[in-house]
Amino acid sequence: MRLLLISNSTNAGEPYLHHPKEQIKNFLGGIKKVLFLPYAAVTFSFDEYESKVRQRFSEFGVEVDSIHRHENAKKAVHNADAIVVGGGNTFRLLQMIYQAGLIEEISSRVLDGMPYVGWSAGANIVCPTICTTNDMPITEPPSFNALNLVRFQINPHYLDAHPDGHAGETREQRIMEFLEMQPHTFVVGLREGTMMLVEDDNRKLLGPRSARIFKRGFPTKEVKPDSNLDFLFE
Repeated sequence: MRLLLISNSTNAGEPYLHHPKEQIKNFLGGIKKVLFLPYAAVTFSFDEYESKVRQRFSEFGVEVDSIHRHENAKKAVHNADAIVVGGGNTFRLLQMIYQAGLIEEISSRVLDGMPYVGWSAGANIVCPTICTTNDMPITEPPSFNALNLVRFQINPHYLDAHPDGHAGETREQRIMEFLEMQPHTFVVGLREGTMMLVEDDNRKLLGPRSARIFKRGFPTKEVKPDSNLDFLFE
């Protein structure tokens, strides 16, 4: 498998998709055209989303072809050289993937070696489920089961902060609730500006910050940038 799983599209004060631009470029290598899934968009159109991503990808010579322009979505995935899945609302994204009948098609192509780039919701859906998303369930997919390309869960945009005056649960407490129900699963708290690279036996964390790793019965730990992540795949 070849996966580039990015926590967020935009760092504060930076242009859209600026921070992962070089990693995306290097990851895609000589690929000149990607199939883009804009399904996570809610408050803006698929056309607008496609245009936004196309503008950034054009800077490194890659054409963006959005799946919403294809009458046959399965055929589009089958013929794609690489797939890119944008962020937004994870429930909406998964619902539309199910509606298009793409769960098995995407999984099969990626397991056969097709490169996959996803940020935020697009990173979350490679997991067994979407149960560690931060999004509101604004729509109901047929199942929370996702692409199941990796054995662990990702929590994108992971935050350590507990603001003054906020009496609600921290992100870590929410993850611990998940682990009470799924005690054998690792959860990766992927902080802003970071990403996971999976290329066959090369599995590591990229970016300026560490990731926080959770599993029931084990002490939480910090994994530093460029660290090997093989233990998540065992």
